[in-house]
Amino acid sequence: MSARLTTATDQGGLDLPAEGQILVLHPRAGADLSALPRDRAVLVQPFRPDHDFLAASGFPNITWTVPQAHRFAAALVCLPRAKPLARALIAQAAAQTDGVVIVDGAKTDGADSLLRQVSGRVALAGSLSKAHGRIFWFRTDVDGYDPDAFADWAAPEAQRVDGFVTAPGVFSADGIDPASRLLAEALPRHLGARVADLGAGWGYLAAQVLKDDRLESLDLVEADRIALNCAMENVADPRARFHWGDAALFRTTRPLDAVVTNPPFHTGRAADPSLGQSFIQAAARLLGPQGQLWLVANRQLPYESALDAAFSVVEEIGGDARFKLLRAAKPRRRPG
Repeated sequence: MSARLTTATDQGGLDLPAEGQILVLHPRAGADLSALPRDRAVLVQPFRPDHDFLAASGFPNITWTVPQAHRFAAALVCLPRAKPLARALIAQAAAQTDGVVIVDGAKTDGADSLLRQVSGRVALAGSLSKAHGRIFWFRTDVDGYDPDAFADWAAPEAQRVDGFVTAPGVFSADGIDPASRLLAEALPRHLGARVADLGAGWGYLAAQVLKDDRLESLDLVEADRIALNCAMENVADPRARFHWGDAALFRTTRPLDAVVTNPPFHTGRAADPSLGQSFIQAAARLLGPQGQLWLVANRQLPYESALDAAFSVVEEIGGDARFKLLRAAKPRRRPG
């Protein structure tokens, strides 16, 4: 978020309530929230790195989910990239707010398109375009407002695809990711006694790994708490342990026999290979001397140099025109 919120409150006619809590949905690390009273702002951020950044910035009220029975004097929706999630957040804000609902986002995140959709349902109270983005707002406490205006945008209580529970906005919410399926089909039946799935998402890969009767434990590490909650429903196995956190920072008390991963490779809309490279470095740190990393990636992503630096053995074991399957073994070093 740029200074759009501050500009709207200073010059654009946006009035924030003098009392009552203000709901802030999915603000990102570095968002300019200086126009909000910190003691009354309730920040909701399920992505652990952003959550921890905001908590370290001094906001006292931060959580990963909205208290469902709570009412707010105002709400700010920070638009995510995923359109179903953006609509669900607007619906949630409207349903729990007795006052102004503010929507802010970059134009590349569909802010202008959502403005048109929202204005077709409710009367807008204001709008401002600035810094390649848009902020607009409407009120739920005015005559003529329809409390069901966004009912069809609300997130479903349970969304099932291919037999698995998913949720709007999580990676591959509409079905099994083809790269993860490709990796699952290539994995040996037995990976070892202790395994981790870094960036586990909603649990598809983990469910396949857990078919091994000789497996003793599987750590599912996922930064998106919503995806992790889905994984908790999809992976009903006492050997599974769930961790809400950044995979690059994950630690174990004992070395692992294997790591499987389909690492993320985007920051916003831009490809960021450093994300996958950080997963490779984490795997090398977590694995025992004979441990193995099993990774799937888009063909254009330059992971080989990071693998060569971290492992003594690196090989491509398969793939297709879109994805490559890589196996790495024998970590060169295991930094603490």
